[in-house]
Amino acid sequence: MAEAAKSASLAERVLEGDKRALARAITLIESDDPAGWELVREVYPRTGRARIVGFTGPPGVGKSTIIGALTARLRDADREIGVLSIDPSSPFTRGALLGDRIRLSEHFLDPGVFIRSMASRGALGGLSEHALQAALVMDAAGKDDVLLETVGVGQGEIDIVDHADTIVLALMPGSGDSIQALKAGVMEIPDLIVVNKADHPMTDTMVREIRSVLSLADDEGGWQVPILRTEAAKGEGIEELVTKIDEHRAHIEAEGTLERRRARNLRNEVLGIAAARLRRHLTDAVADDPQVAELLERVVRRELDPASAAGELLDRPDDG
Repeated sequence: MAEAAKSASLAERVLEGDKRALARAITLIESDDPAGWELVREVYPRTGRARIVGFTGPPGVGKSTIIGALTARLRDADREIGVLSIDPSSPFTRGALLGDRIRLSEHFLDPGVFIRSMASRGALGGLSEHALQAALVMDAAGKDDVLLETVGVGQGEIDIVDHADTIVLALMPGSGDSIQALKAGVMEIPDLIVVNKADHPMTDTMVREIRSVLSLADDEGGWQVPILRTEAAKGEGIEELVTKIDEHRAHIEAEGTLERRRARNLRNEVLGIAAARLRRHLTDAVADDPQVAELLERVVRRELDPASAAGELLDRPDDG
């Protein structure tokens, strides 16, 4: 009873925009604490107002720098900003490895900006399973814009599709990782493409290559993916990025695709949470089971193939 009252009190403080309460709430969510899920249940009816913008792309292209410059422009317009940076997990603590967020340090003392690093915890798609929950809590806390930055894992980084209203793909000229991104499925997901560090002599070549790749894609809903050039460290091109984010938001609202995107995202989030919990339940259930150990040993001895072993495992009666 006391725990429920404590959760309700924390939820009220989150809804009032209390930064410490918001930090505590995200910690509970990331820790898979029942109090965190109870808090999400409490605040969920007050979500859906914030604009969620996702930033993806290979490591080293300057995603954090772009987000820092964008945050400054949005704050000039008096918008409340939440930044959720998904970092590689520490192999020792499972916590966020790059949690210092040096490139966003100029905003740390701004009361209108809330910055949080969250560990990927091995999520190959670039986002942890709790990222959308954390974004929802930022939304409930009154943030006008929630900016999501993914790990930067290259071609596999497509989970951002299930988390953001608008997706920005950041690339840079002269980078092998960026060239690989042009060949990958990641090129199918952006609503905007930013070529950062545009003072590079290969910028024009890269823009032409991007245009060539985009010409092969369908124009879904009539939106033409813009290619923007920025030098985020100098703040150049960021004003146009703000304008294009605004234009894309207006477009998907007018076309009705915003609600469809959010419905898809939330359905996928439900399935993702359910799958993660089932996996943990299965792992816990078989951890010290001698019959499972023997089953796995048969696979090692080549007496049973992995798929058949998995089938036997799933067919076992649930004693719980």
